[in-house]
Amino acid sequence: MQHSASRACPVCGTPAARARLFLEENLDRSRLSEFSFASRKVPEFMCHRLVQCPTCDLVYADQPPGADELAQAYHTASYDSSEEANDAAAAYIRAIRPVLDGLGSRGRALEIGTGTGVFLEHLQGEGFRDVVGVEPSAAAIAAAPPHRQAWIRAGMFDPADFEPESFDLICCFMTMEHVRDPAAVARAALRLLRPGGAFVTVTHDYHAPVNRLLGRRSPIIDIEHLQLFSSDSLRYLFDGVGYERFRVRAFRNRYSLRYWMRLTPVPAALKRACDAVMRSSGLAQMKLAANVGNLIAVGRKPGGAAGDRA
Repeated sequence: MQHSASRACPVCGTPAARARLFLEENLDRSRLSEFSFASRKVPEFMCHRLVQCPTCDLVYADQPPGADELAQAYHTASYDSSEEANDAAAAYIRAIRPVLDGLGSRGRALEIGTGTGVFLEHLQGEGFRDVVGVEPSAAAIAAAPPHRQAWIRAGMFDPADFEPESFDLICCFMTMEHVRDPAAVARAALRLLRPGGAFVTVTHDYHAPVNRLLGRRSPIIDIEHLQLFSSDSLRYLFDGVGYERFRVRAFRNRYSLRYWMRLTPVPAALKRACDAVMRSSGLAQMKLAANVGNLIAVGRKPGGAAGDRA
């Protein structure tokens, strides 16, 4: 994995020379595998050099891999997290219902980074007539049932594939950390939304107590993450692109105890021992809801019917 040329802050454009060091690079290329760019993997705690922007508070890799290399890495990544994807989708739909209640129409929805498309199925259940997802991982698409595969476009998100002002809702969950230009994604979503439509993201909050406590051993410190957000950097992003009625809040994820154990920064042998105990006792699939430092952010495209609510 090769570094590209140094970049300015991908949210506000502040030169990297003005940023302060957040974490030094920590990459062991011998540990890279087909799961290094997979979703909800066992944490590897490797990262690119990360700096913190003094203007918008974004933490970002100032010398990230090139776009082609990233596209190839995600295309060939393995996939083994269908259960966790289902749990995540259920948490997202609960968190997003106030946004759905405020939409003027539930006609068409897009999810950027849709995985197996399970969240699209939830949106259909909420009354959306047309759902579409974009997903670069061939393995994730192959893991989707046939009816969902019909909704998914393979590859990296390209706004030119869609008509302007053709969506009522665009979602991007746990994906904005992975793209080279999050501001470009937000601008593209604004163009694709109908007036009054909503753009919704879920991102990690690097200021959250659990992430501050774990430091370099937090699961958010990862080779996949080219930037890490906070409430301030999300507000800067949404306001700067041109969204209205910005809202951001923390919410709870609900996963199995077995998956929570996978995320903990303890030795692999201890994880295996705990996993065996949980399996034998029947606790492995018990679900636990917790706020682990994730943020849901919402912005609305200006315009729309007078009755539309945030």
